[in-house]
Amino acid sequence: MSIRIHELAKKIGMDNKELLSLLKTRHFDVKSVSSTVDNISAEAIEQEFAPKAAPVSPPAAPAPAAATEAETKSMGGTAVATAPDSSHAFTTKVPLDAFVKTAEGVRREKEEAARAAALKTTVPPARPAPVAPLRPITPMRATETVSPPAIKFAPPPVPARPAPVSPISVPLSKSVSPPAPSAPMRSAPLAPPVAVPAAYTAPVVTQDGDVKIIHIKPPIIVRDFATALSLKPFKLISELMEMGIFAAMTQSLDETVAAKVAEKHGFLLEIKHRADAATQQAAKEKEKEKQTKPDTEDPANLVARPPIVCILGHVDHGKTSLLDAIRKAHVADGEAGGITQHIGAYQIEFNGRKITFLDTPGHAAFNKMRARGANVTDIAVLVVAADDGFMPQTDEALQHAQNAKVTLLVAVNKMDTKGANLDRVKAQMQERSIAPEDWGGETVTVPVSAVKGTGINDLLEMILLQADVLELKADPKGEIAGIIIESQVDVGRGPLATVIIQRGTLKIGDAIVCGPHWAKVRAMYDDQGLPIKVAPPSTPVRIIGWSGTPDSGAAFVGAKNAREAEKLAEEEEHRLKASSITDTPPKDISVEKLFANIAATQEKVLKVIVKTDVFGSAEAVRTILEGIKSTKISLEIVSTDVGLVTKNDVLMASAAGSIILGFNTKLENGVTPLAKHHGVRIETFGIIYELGDKVREMMADLLDPDLKETKTGAAEVRATFPLAKGFVAGCLVTEGKVNRNASARLRRGKETVYEGKVGTLKRFKDDASEVRAGLECGIKLDDFNGYQVGDVIECYEIQKIRAAL
Repeated sequence: MSIRIHELAKKIGMDNKELLSLLKTRHFDVKSVSSTVDNISAEAIEQEFAPKAAPVSPPAAPAPAAATEAETKSMGGTAVATAPDSSHAFTTKVPLDAFVKTAEGVRREKEEAARAAALKTTVPPARPAPVAPLRPITPMRATETVSPPAIKFAPPPVPARPAPVSPISVPLSKSVSPPAPSAPMRSAPLAPPVAVPAAYTAPVVTQDGDVKIIHIKPPIIVRDFATALSLKPFKLISELMEMGIFAAMTQSLDETVAAKVAEKHGFLLEIKHRADAATQQAAKEKEKEKQTKPDTEDPANLVARPPIVCILGHVDHGKTSLLDAIRKAHVADGEAGGITQHIGAYQIEFNGRKITFLDTPGHAAFNKMRARGANVTDIAVLVVAADDGFMPQTDEALQHAQNAKVTLLVAVNKMDTKGANLDRVKAQMQERSIAPEDWGGETVTVPVSAVKGTGINDLLEMILLQADVLELKADPKGEIAGIIIESQVDVGRGPLATVIIQRGTLKIGDAIVCGPHWAKVRAMYDDQGLPIKVAPPSTPVRIIGWSGTPDSGAAFVGAKNAREAEKLAEEEEHRLKASSITDTPPKDISVEKLFANIAATQEKVLKVIVKTDVFGSAEAVRTILEGIKSTKISLEIVSTDVGLVTKNDVLMASAAGSIILGFNTKLENGVTPLAKHHGVRIETFGIIYELGDKVREMMADLLDPDLKETKTGAAEVRATFPLAKGFVAGCLVTEGKVNRNASARLRRGKETVYEGKVGTLKRFKDDASEVRAGLECGIKLDDFNGYQVGDVIECYEIQKIRAAL
């Protein structure tokens, strides 16, 4: 902090110019009355001159003092308060010697200093004599009984702050004494850094024999590092600048640079990192092993749990309609095009027991979703239409169920339709080594009709019977574990995930981890959208509170608290990033690769950004797009994400030159005008096969059109006629027609002599736009003049045809 000279002059009642000249005499770096003086020096000057206002004037001029007393009595004491207002009146009452030393004053000061030295030879404070030029004691002599204590107490703080002034005062008198106080002041701050580093962020300095070791944790801050090196921060900064590194006191240093600087000053730098990757991985594996212990380890806590049933089958074979009949709700009506495009998880109660159902899509694009559904479940119900029998996706779903080694039931649906043939379906089952029970096999087969509701109870009874045979049990008191069925981003509620609890009981407030994502359960909803507080094993719930959208099909486990869950998620994220970096192959910098990259930039590419409502749909759309193959154009998926189409997506698409494909999702407010401004195309779809068809059309539109040549006419050269500039061919049009400016070629036998355009076309002496077959005309092709009798001039036109992938 500091104070301006004119403010200080007003405080002590001195003229601005006089105070400025005084400060210059005392070697202060001041230029005008607006210059500043540090607070310590200002306080010392105040102590010197403030008391002079009253005590100095009475001895100098007794009569004015008496007048002042009389004036004070007559005006009620106001004169004392108003007297300092006039600086000129004040200075006339103070001797000139009080502010600017005269020759007489200097001589008198020396005499008094000599007497004081003779009287007080044993007093050590006489050593700070060099400070005398900085703060002259001349004004304090006016009241000798009061001023000496003021002078004695004022000097101690002076050397601490106005240190920059001390080098100026050294050459005036004694040059040996100033280093004495400065040495302890420089070494004093060095002791604390060794003790202060008790704080976890500060470096700690230890000594092992002759080696000094600095123990520090990243980040290495310049200020703390300088303290550990026994350096001033500005000194360390200047050394760094010599090394070509520009850093502020609060910035961090690279570890290698810090090690070099420490070595230069004779220190050994020991950087303490977190536990190494191997230790973290071992701890993580141990935690994972602990979380995934088999239920059989504690048989006392095992209780029966509801079976998890997956509905599989070909598209449009009635899977969702069957589930609709079971749930007595209209699920299929809500799906676009009558095609299930999500994994739906539902729970029903039959004969006092609960059953959890998963309804998976049947479209070919949802292969991964069907596989995921089969891997989660205990019992797979394969729906086969009685009129269609086994179809390609039926076989695919059967393969998923067999790979997952789950119990298989076959529901023969559409028994009420014309052409239903149960025996044909059973024969197809026999061919696929899943013979029905009544044909001597082990596969339970139930004929049902989802529309009329027949056979539904028989199917549910068979499911419960199979569950009893499997003896499905879980530990509701164990560690929480489960599977992510589906994830999405909901407007207003953030990332959501539909999960099935496999072990333990999930409650509101619990913390769970799924790969790089974690959640503190803020709310849970059942399949009807009703809030619930507790979810026992085999219960499908929708969880709110995720940090992001976890991958569908991924497993999640419980954590002690939210902090522990966040820590585990961060460690997994770091591990995934590190593995992706190590898995990246080294770059090929050969000439062949360079030419390949140049060729790649010239080929046609359709870039797309995919936004879907749920994670599973994103997988399906990606599968559809990756299945579009073409040798003429390639498809590049810039990004795939879940949620609304946002403004950031538009900006990304503008930068990448891509289009945005939205599937079952909407646009944020303001996205449409922003996309129009940036020229970004946005296409939204509700049915997945429509998306695939549209993308194929857009890819075809980017291709250069195919060129097709069509012959329009021909003329035979019968004679040649000279002109002022060249020759003209006299022709007879033999077929079609010849048009002016039409593309043409001159053939001589099988050889093409010239290609160009019909520049001149005349019928006798008149210009003609076209001449049809059987008529004679004069033709000149551009600037060509080498016509011969018998040549044939063919006219043709180029048609552009839309290219195919």
